[in-house]
Amino acid sequence: MINLAQRDIAHSLGKFITTALGVGMLIGVVLVMIGIYRGMVHDAMIVPNSIAPDLWVVQKDTLGPFAESSRLHEDLKYSLKGFASVKEVHPLTFQSLQIPKGDKPIRVYALGYEALSKFTPFTLVQGRPINIRTQEIIVDTKTGFILGDKISLGRNTYTVVGLTHKAVSSGGDPMVYLDLHEAQELQFLFSNEQIRNDRARGAQSVATATVNAFALTLSPGFDPKTVAQEIHRWKHQEVYTQKEQSDILTKNLIERSAKQIGMFTMILLIVSSVIISLIIYTMTMGKIKEIAILKLIGASNFLITKMIAQQSVLMGIIAFIGGAIFANASANHFPKTVILIPTDELKLFVVVMVISILASLGGIRSALRIDPASAIGG
Repeated sequence: MINLAQRDIAHSLGKFITTALGVGMLIGVVLVMIGIYRGMVHDAMIVPNSIAPDLWVVQKDTLGPFAESSRLHEDLKYSLKGFASVKEVHPLTFQSLQIPKGDKPIRVYALGYEALSKFTPFTLVQGRPINIRTQEIIVDTKTGFILGDKISLGRNTYTVVGLTHKAVSSGGDPMVYLDLHEAQELQFLFSNEQIRNDRARGAQSVATATVNAFALTLSPGFDPKTVAQEIHRWKHQEVYTQKEQSDILTKNLIERSAKQIGMFTMILLIVSSVIISLIIYTMTMGKIKEIAILKLIGASNFLITKMIAQQSVLMGIIAFIGGAIFANASANHFPKTVILIPTDELKLFVVVMVISILASLGGIRSALRIDPASAIGG
């Protein structure tokens, strides 16, 4: 039996392949957008996971240093160490900075920590940790700096002593790491001119012994939620478990972006469906006489329906393959992280197949309404 899909494709191969690849570009963009969302979730968790505390202590009535501003006195760490359940307390600062590099500054996200402690909230790929409390810095390879480079920040010049790889903030900015006290000066200390102006106005200087959060490691056998309630009760600060802080990051910071990506994904899938539907309908209408002849010689409606659906599904398969190749080839060239996983690709393939079948309904409906007598009437 003649296969309408194969014969039609053979007669208009260029048009069919071009259309399928065009739809494939849209499907590739859909896959990339899903990968961007995955990348956003991944990037948002890099810093919290590298620190990996049991509890986060932040300013009262705030959601923490990643979601909103949080300021705490550094000497609170001594009170926190007084809890029998607390094994380690690490004061931290977080801030966005512009690092000068050539004619164009680089936006980075700086983490200040006690460099001389054994606490290392990063993984080095080159170099060494910070060994002295002044004028040493660790940067990510994404910044373009190498070991030994000099970086001017505030009143000091820092030497790059270590490199990390793919350490970024939730916004995709590369990470840099400083000793806590130098990070505090960058964040909280005013310029000399500002200090003079404040003194002239009778204003007091801002204390630099301020941090944005404390990362707590608990002794074995203690329940994080129970300890969090105890610290909140006695120290009147907000305390979150690692999971709660992760939920804040993924829900509060990424939720709106996820909705926007989802909306664009739906629009692209609808456009793809419309394009496939129009092409299948047009190609079917171009075969009116052939379909009428098939009916005249006894071909069933099921056979005609099957042939048109096969053509639509074949276009969907070619489009998906082209889109997957495009997405995987371009993923590493985006400025933000794009993560493509087989599970997402499989789910999208199923969606594309459903869309292809639904898109063939218009052509099938028109084909079934063709009068077999039109094959004789010309």
